[in-house]
Order: sequence, then C-alpha cells, then structure tokens
Amino acid sequence: MPTYLEVENIETYLRRVRAAVPTADVLVVDDSSPDGTAGAAEAVAAELGQIDVMVRPAKNGLGNAYRAGFGRGLERGYEVLVQMDADLSHDPAALPTLLQALDDGADFAIGSRYVPGGSIPHWPFHRRALSRYGNLYTRFALRMPLSDATSGYRAYTADIVRAIDLVNTKANGYGFQIELAYRVSRYGGKVAEVPITFTDRVRGKSKMSWAIVAEEMWLVTGWGVRDRVRNLARRSRAAA
Repeated sequence: MPTYLEVENIETYLRRVRAAVPTADVLVVDDSSPDGTAGAAEAVAAELGQIDVMVRPAKNGLGNAYRAGFGRGLERGYEVLVQMDADLSHDPAALPTLLQALDDGADFAIGSRYVPGGSIPHWPFHRRALSRYGNLYTRFALRMPLSDATSGYRAYTADIVRAIDLVNTKANGYGFQIELAYRVSRYGGKVAEVPITFTDRVRGKSKMSWAIVAEEMWLVTGWGVRDRVRNLARRSRAAA
C-alpha cells in the first residue's frame, strides 16, 4: 500500500491488516512523508513482523508507488498481490473475500462500491456523482464491463500482473486503477467484483484533486478513441 502523510492512520491500518490476514506479508511504499509515516510503520513492523517499509526519495505519484510495490512483489515470487489504501477507507476485514475470489478462479478481484451489496456511506452528492459518472463514462469509452473500474482495493494473481506488463504501465495518478483494469480486460483475464463498503477517511486529508480527475478522463478518452480507430481499420482491411 502506498502512503503519504498517513501517520495518523498507519498503525491502526497495519494492525487491522494483520488481524484480517495473519500470514500475509505487507509492504508499505512511503514517499518520504514529512509527518513520519515511514517511522511509524517501521515501529509497528518491528513489533508484528512480516512488514516491510520501502521509503522512496520523494513524492512521485500514486502510479509510480504502485509500480515499485508490485515490482518488489514479483521479485520476491509472491503468487498473489493486493493493493489498498492506508487511510482506512478500505476495510482490511474484506481481504479474505477478495482472496477467496482468486481461489475461486478469478485472475483479478475488485472491491466494488457499485455492485449489489457495495456502498459508500457518508459521501456527499457531488463525490458520489463524480465517481459514479466517471465509472459509467469509463465503461462506455473502453467497452469494459466493470461497475467500479476506479476502485483501488484489488487483488491480482502474479500471473495476470506479469501478463499485462503492469510494471510498464503509464498512468501516474488514480488513472492507474483504470489502466490496470483495462489491460486485464483486453487480455481476457477473469474478473470478479466483490462488494465492499467504502468508508471515507476520518483522519488526514484526501489526495484527490481536479488534476487527477482530468488525467483519468484524458487517458480514458485517448484509449477509447484509439480502440475505435483500430477497430475501424481492421474492418476496412477485412472488407477490402
């Protein structure tokens, strides 16, 4: 899980992850948070074990943090890789359900807010609308049958991570989530959406911004246009 300015949440988060999946190894990827997030994580790691803290030299984007974390996981030979936020908006108690979806045959399991049983309590209308319509637009533009392509609570098999060449993805903000779902969909991987309750952070500040939203829409539009152009070119060649 990537962290930046999460010192208020990281200890509780790590303890709850350990309670949910006692045998899992945990990697915190911290971008040199000036509030001491990495130090707090290291203190919990010394107590609980099976927790590594990767400290990067500067804040360099969510996508880059995830690529670094997934790269470490592949290097160490893990069979399953999970990503989630450290602000407690992603409930660690849902981890066994995500992992079970992979055991049941999925290549990629998404903790979804928009399938039956999923919810977003306490979100104001404008955030609900932005998220919901962003997902609808993504589904239309990319012809991708997912209800929640922007969710950051996910589990992957290592095989699908290698197959979609995750470490060479391009998106650097929250568009990273869409890019991975898009690559899995194009590859033909089996996807499961597991309902989750997304609880907005209680402590700390959200990293969401209009610049991040703009990046997502720009990427989605570009990929969608490219796919349609390629499809038209293939049809033209076939007709000729």
